Amino acid sequence: MQNNTPSPQAPQHDSDEIDLLALLGALIDGKWIIIGFTLVFAVIGVAYALLATPIYQANALIQIEEKSGGGLSAFSEVGEMFGATSKAVTEIELLKSRAVVGQTVRNLKLDITVEPNYFPVLGQWIARRFTPTEQQPVAAPWLGLNSYNWGGEQLDVFQLEVPADYLAKPMTLIVGENQTFGLYSEGENLLVEGKVGEQVVQGGFKIQIQTLMANPGAEFTLIKSRELNTTLSYQEQIEATERGRDSGIVALALQSPEPEHATRVLDEVSKLYVRQNVERNSAEAAQSLEFLKQQLPQVRKELERYEQALNDYQTSSKSVDISIETQAVLDQIVEIDTLISEQNLKRAEMERRFTRQHPSYQALLDQMEQLKRQKDELTSKVEGLPETQQELLRLTRDVQVTTEVYTALLNRSQELDVMRAGTVGNVRIIDNADVNIVKPVKPQKALIAVVATLLGGIIGVAVVLLRHAMNRGVEDPDVIEQLGLPVYASIPFSKDQEVVENVAKGKRQAPSNAHSLLLAISNPADLAIESLRSLRTSLHFARLESKNNIMMISGPSPGVGKSFVSANLAAIMAQAGQKVLLIDADMRKGYIHKMFRQAPENGLSELLSTRITSADAIYKTELDNLHLIPRGQIPPNPSELLMHANFSSFLDNVKDEYDSIIIDTPPVLAVTDASIVGRQVGMSLIVTRFGLNSAKEIEVTKRRFEQNDIQLKGAIFNAVVKKASSYGAYGYGNYGYYNYEYKSDKS
Repeated sequence: MQNNTPSPQAPQHDSDEIDLLALLGALIDGKWIIIGFTLVFAVIGVAYALLATPIYQANALIQIEEKSGGGLSAFSEVGEMFGATSKAVTEIELLKSRAVVGQTVRNLKLDITVEPNYFPVLGQWIARRFTPTEQQPVAAPWLGLNSYNWGGEQLDVFQLEVPADYLAKPMTLIVGENQTFGLYSEGENLLVEGKVGEQVVQGGFKIQIQTLMANPGAEFTLIKSRELNTTLSYQEQIEATERGRDSGIVALALQSPEPEHATRVLDEVSKLYVRQNVERNSAEAAQSLEFLKQQLPQVRKELERYEQALNDYQTSSKSVDISIETQAVLDQIVEIDTLISEQNLKRAEMERRFTRQHPSYQALLDQMEQLKRQKDELTSKVEGLPETQQELLRLTRDVQVTTEVYTALLNRSQELDVMRAGTVGNVRIIDNADVNIVKPVKPQKALIAVVATLLGGIIGVAVVLLRHAMNRGVEDPDVIEQLGLPVYASIPFSKDQEVVENVAKGKRQAPSNAHSLLLAISNPADLAIESLRSLRTSLHFARLESKNNIMMISGPSPGVGKSFVSANLAAIMAQAGQKVLLIDADMRKGYIHKMFRQAPENGLSELLSTRITSADAIYKTELDNLHLIPRGQIPPNPSELLMHANFSSFLDNVKDEYDSIIIDTPPVLAVTDASIVGRQVGMSLIVTRFGLNSAKEIEVTKRRFEQNDIQLKGAIFNAVVKKASSYGAYGYGNYGYYNYEYKSDKS
């Protein structure tokens, strides 16, 4: 009687440690997957680095100097207000404005895109390695594929205008004989035909090709983009950054697969920006000059009026000179009035540029108020002078103040006139655009190769871990025993077993040198057969308590290897001197007859339907002590045949003739055949496959047998693979294979 004492449990590990060890073991088991992904991605990365079109970067350098003052900068404070230094970020925005970049697009016709048609993948790489010569400026077509460009081709479109419907749509230009060409739409409809150097106007298209050098039949893709879209695109492509904070040095950069193109674009942008800056400063000087020319006639008239009034007063009062005391006061008043006049001019200029709430404007008003207070103090001193001296002082003051203002305006007008004519702007080009054609900025070959290799390794690790997470199959026999089901043996996976199963299932032809499809005969030293021998020993003692010598072998699902185990276990028992009868009770898909090279007819189905006798159904095999009953022809009602009394009667008749009877049945979770057969046998075993059957499947199988009042004796763990992520399944020692063998406890 079997002891109900729980079987020894495998040592428990800390959950975190088990998880880490399982993950590490999964990575070790999947090392070839990781290596494969790493190598594939490394090859792809290296190939991309070698074949990718190199990208070159043109660089230019511009200096933004302190901006020269405009307006009335002859006066120190006015120069400070109107000569404020521009922020570098402001100049960068001006440099990348549509006024500059858009004009560059128009000048260089950047809205016309020309793309040669290269052979896929390798075409550009081949074309880049062609060196034109005078004798052969264009590479000859490879393999007669003249529609592709193979190196040295040139196409310069001087003018291209298309209807609105064709804007931003690719068109194909095909080179003809004698410098002719044809322009086709996407649907290969001819749009325009022409000759190089001639302007062609046809159907809303206007095109003129300046230069065309290519083999007849070569194709180019032409795209006429919208000017605004092209401008916006180049605004994003052009990089402008300040080198150092408040340094005034702006670095320009543009990347392109064509170094000459990048250089031309940056040069044009730099020149247009400098020209725009000069025109802006010149316009500022012209604006200030216009303001001064408006003021000069008015000041001139006031000066003439004041001089006339002074002469008239001196004549009428017969007074020519003023006293020394009055002269001192007069000099001070003239100086203050001159400053007040200058401030009035500054205020008029500022009102044209700023609001009245601007801090500079408010500061100017404060200065004017202070000057007026000083003037009022001097005026109070004048009131103590004789009336004649007062009037003479007033008139003389008006003349001198107006003369000073007029002279200052006249001098500044001349300065602005000269400045306008010789304006150079406050920006200058330090370094013209240039490209290092020896060292492209992209692709960075070493970095791409390293990143691709790392990416491959990461993806390989992710695939292995994902497969490990998705694999719910049991890989440790301890898991089965924890379900309350003893594991009698762990059978290692055998390559020969896989071959035999594939041959038996018709997936491949039998090897020409195979004298038997039974592994116990063809390769008796195989580790799987050694495990079955250990299983035979364990079953010898376990069957002592069985009600008969009949043993059923089933499984949770198809493909677990129950037929392999049944056939080879029967062969091993026969080799040990026992008389064994092997019955294939899988009357749906049984294939044990193929292992013995027998026909399936005249088997169990015919026997149970009483069409043949037991003597006709039992076949001899290549082993003297081993007999076989094949499945027979596939009947429409296998379960009903097994439930018939004929099956019980047959087993009762033959069980005394044999030492052991082994019945191979269909999977218990698929059909009920195993539950029917299980009531007739003395021992029931199931075969579970490593990594295939989940713990849930095994638990449901055990419960299914219990529901049918069938005692499931134990399990056979089949096709075990040596994996670092498995614990205690089996191991290899110095003397061979050590199987996991169940040892039943005896009371």
